[in-house]
Amino acid sequence: MAIVQAVCNSFKVEILKALHDFTATTGNTFKLALFDSEATLSKSTTIYDTPDEVSNSGTYSAGGGALTSVTPVLSTDTAVCDFSPDLSFTSATISAQAAVIYNSSTVTGLTTNAAVCVLDFGGVKTSTSGTFTITFPAAEATAAILRIA
Repeated sequence: MAIVQAVCNSFKVEILKALHDFTATTGNTFKLALFDSEATLSKSTTIYDTPDEVSNSGTYSAGGGALTSVTPVLSTDTAVCDFSPDLSFTSATISAQAAVIYNSSTVTGLTTNAAVCVLDFGGVKTSTSGTFTITFPAAEATAAILRIA
């Protein structure tokens, strides 16, 4: 079992086929699901799948939470994507080490729940009957959660 932060290889091909749309309000629906330390996630992850997803607790339920896209922009020479606001799950008891951002829209030619990227938290993060928050970095060339240089 290993978790390796990466943009998924399948996503790289899918964006060249124009199968993902991050445009705010008119684009696809993206979600973020949380996983425990037993998960095996890497650049080879192709879909959101439930093994080793954290248990339902508080406002967290299977499949995770919906993200609100901010229309991608260019920062220096890097295309960046951001989600705003940060994503929080309240009244939750969660122990998670990773997350998968995935496209939950039905798109012709796109595998259902196609993975975009794997986020490794660098260790298990917890909340106990509290708020578990995913804080997204600034939408800039050196920090954005999703960037193409």
